[in-house]
Amino acid sequence: MPMQAAMLPDGRRMHLHHGPIDLIVDAEGPGRAAALTAACTRFDTVLDELVPELPALRTPVARHPVLSGRIARHMLAATAPYAPRFVTPMAAVAGAVADTVLSVMIAAGPLRRAYVNNGGDIALRLSGDAEFTAAIAAGRHDTIRLTASSPVRGIATSGWRGRSQSLGIADGVTVLAATAAQADAAATLIGNAVDLPGSDKVTRRPARDLSPDSDLGDRPVTVDVAPLTDDEAKAALARGRAFAETCLARGLICAAHLTLSGQALSLTPSHSPKDLTHA
Repeated sequence: MPMQAAMLPDGRRMHLHHGPIDLIVDAEGPGRAAALTAACTRFDTVLDELVPELPALRTPVARHPVLSGRIARHMLAATAPYAPRFVTPMAAVAGAVADTVLSVMIAAGPLRRAYVNNGGDIALRLSGDAEFTAAIAAGRHDTIRLTASSPVRGIATSGWRGRSQSLGIADGVTVLAATAAQADAAATLIGNAVDLPGSDKVTRRPARDLSPDSDLGDRPVTVDVAPLTDDEAKAALARGRAFAETCLARGLICAAHLTLSGQALSLTPSHSPKDLTHA
């Protein structure tokens, strides 16, 4: 089926659909029309570029797969810093696609504000007095507010309830990073780290049983979590926090917000403005 593009009822945002990928795209500024056209043109090539490299993209980054496409190399660059921990470039696929489409929009003409939202993984362009605010989908009232002065240009969320498989039990882990691909990879791995190993309250199944072509193979992914006590939720979040702190210390992320069983915690560098707020 060919790529499809349509304006949403608000007349501002554009919906792009091709195979398993759905993007919501918007832009403000003199280059808006050219940017939207460029987004359509580049998006039409994404699947043709990615599909031939899927076997390599499902290989752990510790094995250094040889990749040729720009999107594939961007995925590898975002995930490679986590080796030898198990991760494949696929952990950054949604963010990398968003970054790629946004990059051609920026090149097409001057934009004050633009974004590409790939199922909740968002690549951003902000300049001047432009701002971007988004709600965190975690059953709470937490929000993200970004200005052009922030180093954040990527937002991603991961959790066991989401569209992707998770080794952990986080209801949601939202990460802010310099790119959407970096945020995507980190959200996946921090979400994996939020866990209660061996708990009989967590039901897991081999990833391959749920999705035969999963890059996680036979690794057990979470399919259900029974109600947790406050202490259990705190213990699981503490594991995720410990890993997220290493990501912050290494400069891999700008901030992270972890939620589980009604509890939440946020991590930001002490010297930076607070991009995570609570309404």
